[in-house]
Amino acid sequence: MRTEARVFLFLVIFFGVVTPAYAGVTWWLDGALEPIGTTVLALTLLFSAMIWGTFAITGRTLTRGNQPGRPEDRKDAEIIDGVGALGFFPPKSLVPFWSAIAIMLLLLGPVFGWWISLIGVAVGIWTVFGWAYEFYVGDYRH
Repeated sequence: MRTEARVFLFLVIFFGVVTPAYAGVTWWLDGALEPIGTTVLALTLLFSAMIWGTFAITGRTLTRGNQPGRPEDRKDAEIIDGVGALGFFPPKSLVPFWSAIAIMLLLLGPVFGWWISLIGVAVGIWTVFGWAYEFYVGDYRH
């Protein structure tokens, strides 16, 4: 997690410099603060800081003594140190596709009509049940 924390620390520093610079330059050129770009940059700074903080705290809690807990964070690690089960993944699933459709319908609702969002909520409920019960029905039943 230390490497990931360093990447996001760079982003925090970058957006911490760019956001006030952007706000200052737009104020100087236009005589008013440009709200959309400044808001987007400020939110990007805050989100990057949130992810950096999560990775930094997790990286600190994973250390064992003086050694990092993950093989990716150790300089003397071998490839064999990272061997093991990475998780269980379904061989095929249509639920991610329907989840994307539900999110699309939810986001298109305010643009074209709120009734579309209601369809998105219905499809979203269906996909939540699909995620939860994916391995209880069909070919991959446990």
